[in-house]
Amino acid sequence: MAKENVMPAVQKKSPFGKLKGQSLIVLLVIIGLFIFFCIMSPSFRRYTTIISILDYSYYIALMAIGVAFPLMTGGVDLSIGTGLICYSLVGGWLIQVHGMPVGVGLAACILFGLVMGAINGVLVSFMELPPFLATLCTMMVNRGLGSVIAGRAISWPVAAAPGGWFRNIFKITVGKTLIPIGFLWVILLVILMSFVLNHTKIGRYTLAIGSNKEATRLSGVNVKFYHLFAYVISGFFAGLAAISYSAIFATVQPGTGAGFEMEAIGGAIIGGVSATGGAGSIVGTLFGVFVFCLLKTGLPFIGLQANWQQIITGLVLIGAVLIDIIKKKKGNA
Repeated sequence: MAKENVMPAVQKKSPFGKLKGQSLIVLLVIIGLFIFFCIMSPSFRRYTTIISILDYSYYIALMAIGVAFPLMTGGVDLSIGTGLICYSLVGGWLIQVHGMPVGVGLAACILFGLVMGAINGVLVSFMELPPFLATLCTMMVNRGLGSVIAGRAISWPVAAAPGGWFRNIFKITVGKTLIPIGFLWVILLVILMSFVLNHTKIGRYTLAIGSNKEATRLSGVNVKFYHLFAYVISGFFAGLAAISYSAIFATVQPGTGAGFEMEAIGGAIIGGVSATGGAGSIVGTLFGVFVFCLLKTGLPFIGLQANWQQIITGLVLIGAVLIDIIKKKKGNA
């Protein structure tokens, strides 16, 4: 089998993927949820609610875009949630404690994300550790490392302070109105990574590894490199998520972040990324994230608090996994 024959069907997709099947269903679910919450709670219809949904979506969406790639190889990256907090703490520590420019702090977030992604990739692809175990370990490392380095809660510069310009990357004020321009950046990244997935060797071989790793290796593909690269992508987007988190929230608390990764992974799976690898959509992943964001923001408006939110989102995720299993069985039939 020649290299160029690995996953040939992927080359025929548009940069956005085809909006059909599970992605279309999830889009309809988003519309239905939004209408439901608007009907059930007049307060939900406020512009400030939309801003809250988008603020929450940025860092989850960025993590989900990145973690979709390890998931499509048949693996997972559990380190992104605590990693987001760790990278944000380190970047803020450089600014607040050592007086570094904000640009250095932003670069540190990206650099730490890339390094941790590369470590995960080496552990999984070269040392052949199970992805769950390898990234569970680095998740704990991230959680402790951020606390050790920063030692306390860290606040990045506020919008009105010197260096606070970075907050305008995600939200600007025109007159008295907040404009969530961060959503435009997320859309651009979705378009870019959809192109990478559907029209480059990186995406094609990522899917091929998840479909049949051994057959991909026998075809002459450098499986270890592309497997590692999937985790580097995940780490890079965790670094971007750290920047968005720092820009949206006033303070970053050490020891937090556990659970963020499950929302990102859940969003990706709901959006059509196969839990067992070999299939996925970046556009669908974004849709899946918004299901989580709508549930988390909307359920309190109808009187359901944290425990019920977790139950409902857990049931939604179970449903998405069952759909994936059924699709796999039909495909193998």
